Amino acid sequence: MPRSTRPLAAVASALVAIALSATACSEPVTENTVTASDGVTYDLSPEQSGRIQVDKVDEIAAKVPQEIRDRGTLIGTGSIGSLPPLGFYATDDTTPIGSEIDIEWLIADTLGLQLDRRTADWAQNFVKIDSGENDVFISNVTVTEERKDKYDFATYRLDNLAFEAKKDSGWTVEGRKDVAGKKIGVGSGTNQEQLLVDWNEQNAADGLPAAEIAYYQNASDYYLALGSGRIDAYFGPNPSAVYHSSSTGESEVIGTFSGAGDALQGEIAVLTKKDNGLIGPIQEAINHVIEDGSYEKVLAKWGLQSEAVSKSIINPPGLPRTAP
Repeated sequence: MPRSTRPLAAVASALVAIALSATACSEPVTENTVTASDGVTYDLSPEQSGRIQVDKVDEIAAKVPQEIRDRGTLIGTGSIGSLPPLGFYATDDTTPIGSEIDIEWLIADTLGLQLDRRTADWAQNFVKIDSGENDVFISNVTVTEERKDKYDFATYRLDNLAFEAKKDSGWTVEGRKDVAGKKIGVGSGTNQEQLLVDWNEQNAADGLPAAEIAYYQNASDYYLALGSGRIDAYFGPNPSAVYHSSSTGESEVIGTFSGAGDALQGEIAVLTKKDNGLIGPIQEAINHVIEDGSYEKVLAKWGLQSEAVSKSIINPPGLPRTAP
């Protein structure tokens, strides 16, 4: 998105307030919406009255494991606290909203289930899937070869990462050598952390200094660090970087990369416990909403059209294994 020329209203959520700091003024927006310069209006309200809904598909729903059908709910887990548009809190600072939750609802609707959306820290999401407490983990999860040992995946979005720096920082990241000696913020346990670790190893072999990796859990923390110059850039999901940079005008995207590395286009996927019988109907549900157009509407609602997939794939090649 190009830089927004509209002002941004402060909202109740402290996290969203960080993302929506004031820019040049021309006309006001309502408290619960933010309009980007490309015309996308983001609904930040807890009501989400414009949520895209679909009807149950009996043929697909019949393939859901009986225990889940009897329960009548799809129990989803994910992390909340990142910037729009993936998963964040609405203006009531309580209700999880975003593109990931909307995708979750499309799947639940198609399977004839109510969505029971829960939140947890990143590592705890895996624990809750391992224990069987939750059915699906939908929260910008990248397919990796190591994760495929324990989990099944059904893809629904391309995985693109971005380096975000202060506006007019004067540098770009085209490859690993450009981060040598820089201080880069990441989320712990993410694939972007692993990519930086790999780049540091390759740079060390070439006699280049390592990038210093700084870890952050909350958007408010890493944007404060970025604004104060305590880090040179933040390496995170491309959708959030584009949203923040275009909305505030305080930062810019200085490089984008596949989440799976140089040799493979990474993909974001629904994660389930391996061989529990759920990933098949989930993949069919995703392909159904791709075909009927509702998937495209959800991506357009959140400005993510460029990360669309043409079909969902079960357990595709993922981020390569780390060296033992």
